[in-house]
Amino acid sequence: MTREHYIPFNKEFLLEQQIAAFGEDQRKAENFKKLFDIIEHYYHYEAFNLNRNLKQNYALFDPDLSDKEREGFTGKSDFSIFKQTLQKVLENGNYRIVNQETLDKALNDSDLIGLKLSIDFNAYKEYELYVRGHHKAKEKVTKYIFWKKEIEIEYYDRVMIYLNYNEADYLSKEKVKLGKMPVDPGSIVLKIFKRVPKNDLETIFPNAIPRMSTTDKLLLWVPGIFGGISLLSAKVIPALINMYGAYETGEAIDLLNSKTSLNQGLIALGILSAYCFRQYNNFVNKKIRYSKMLSDSLYFKNLGNNSGAFYSLLNSSEEEVLKETILAYAFLHKSKNPLTAEEIDNQIESWFKTKLQTELDFDVKDALLKLKNIGLGIESNGKWEVIPLEKALIQIDELWDNAFDYNQR
Repeated sequence: MTREHYIPFNKEFLLEQQIAAFGEDQRKAENFKKLFDIIEHYYHYEAFNLNRNLKQNYALFDPDLSDKEREGFTGKSDFSIFKQTLQKVLENGNYRIVNQETLDKALNDSDLIGLKLSIDFNAYKEYELYVRGHHKAKEKVTKYIFWKKEIEIEYYDRVMIYLNYNEADYLSKEKVKLGKMPVDPGSIVLKIFKRVPKNDLETIFPNAIPRMSTTDKLLLWVPGIFGGISLLSAKVIPALINMYGAYETGEAIDLLNSKTSLNQGLIALGILSAYCFRQYNNFVNKKIRYSKMLSDSLYFKNLGNNSGAFYSLLNSSEEEVLKETILAYAFLHKSKNPLTAEEIDNQIESWFKTKLQTELDFDVKDALLKLKNIGLGIESNGKWEVIPLEKALIQIDELWDNAFDYNQR
């Protein structure tokens, strides 16, 4: 699996782990907790401003607003600012973009539903998928009629899909297939899901349409065509020809043999038709399973839509920022000497591996930049150190007080 920046532990747990390093020094432990309580409130204030920015610049493209509501944001919503802010929030939350190769593989493979999906990407000006966190789990899937096989499936813990729809004129001109989902042309759709199989990523596209795979088509049409021709030519047609020939010449018809031959042919054709119907019914059942999976995803796995998705994104962004700050400050505070970024990075990643049996790629550059921005980290000749706890409390308290400076002269 790819190592990622995402830290799969909550902030309270990580804070308690770092506080434990102070041992019996209760005062330092309390100061450390106070420090990050204030920092958390400061980051929450920053997240509030980001949320306000996102909502204002998204409103013109929000499909959940009425036409009249959106008109009020004409000239106020800026798409480029919205996209830039959204990407900043996703980056802070340690989401990473899914490359086209991964999406193409998901379109060609299917772990759970065994069904090929067709997506008309002309519906979108642009589309992007972002993921965070991953794990593997064992699942049982039906391979044949009675045989179920246990396979290992890789899941993404969180997936956000960003869809920027084309305008109505373009959709009509290109005869774009939009599926059964209602679409507001020119709008931007955001959706967040949990626990999505990596090879079934395409199922979260609203215009994904089930189609028969090459195997499904071969199993349906090849036996039907060749079997049908064979039975007709061997049984049914000869029997009908003999009966017609006898009728034309006035000869006596061997009614018993003709009927027997005809009945055998028709019975065989009936069996063949039943087989073809079963193969087609298997495809229909796959479509039903896909519809159920889609409804489960929308109902049980969906964590937010459109502007409602901002809260989930900002909450995870705020928490990731705080966790990185806690770890960077704690490890620098414990060190007797200043450390390089690489040394801090190695120490934190090693701690996760040995203490928590977790491999991750700690974003040390971002963590150190955060410490510097709030005045807790100092860089000198490529080495980093932090100010002592007592001074850090004063510094962060001043930072928080100045966040609402309304008494300017």
